[in-house]
Amino acid sequence: MRNFNLSVLEVRLVDNPELRYIQSGTALCRFSIANNSDYYRDEELQKEVSYVEITTWAKLAERCSQYLKKGSRIIVNGRLKQSRWQDDDGGNHSRIGIVGREVQFLIRKTAAAAMSRVQIWEMSSTDRMLRKL
Repeated sequence: MRNFNLSVLEVRLVDNPELRYIQSGTALCRFSIANNSDYYRDEELQKEVSYVEITTWAKLAERCSQYLKKGSRIIVNGRLKQSRWQDDDGGNHSRIGIVGREVQFLIRKTAAAAMSRVQIWEMSSTDRMLRKL
């Protein structure tokens, strides 16, 4: 039975995207994001930061590499994926990341006001072209 696997996050990049091409020539872009959240414990506000690696493919990967940089604010829509590996000493490790399907590039209001024509772009891994929002 297939489960529903969808993650949608509004986040900031904590480093610049890294673009590479795999052997078949398909673009692969990886970048790390930070997600801030708050919660209460015993009536005291707690702040928490989660760091997650995002992986995008094909045209979406190329666009992310071209337009994003450290500090960029985005909304990413994708699926959770767990990577598992064993180190040289036989220890098991795992990491959960997100395979991005859609990425919306967000612009600050101050930056948008300074632009003569504000364009915020959304790219889907299944799209053949960027869509203007």
